Amino acid sequence: MKVIKYLSVVMMSFALLSAVGCASTRTQSSAGEYIDDTVITTKVKAAIFNDPDLKSREINVEIFKGEVQLSGLVGTQSEINQAGTIARGIAGVTSVKNDISIK
Repeated sequence: MKVIKYLSVVMMSFALLSAVGCASTRTQSSAGEYIDDTVITTKVKAAIFNDPDLKSREINVEIFKGEVQLSGLVGTQSEINQAGTIARGIAGVTSVKNDISIK
């Protein structure tokens, strides 16, 4: 009987640790958040690439927990603003940090 109690405690501890191991922290995203960020990254990159007003393709997109960071080089201030507007318009984006510079 003690063996069964011991094994059940060990199994429950293992299950709890496994669940906590998949949780996100301030500096690390969970598996679900990582997948969400990957989908958002793809949508933002596609929207920027397909915009006819953005002539430059030197825009980098990084996302962590829905927060988008744009960087790179473009030709004008209006292209910087347009890239930020496009990123903000994508579902799942919580905020945008626009670090794009003019060439």
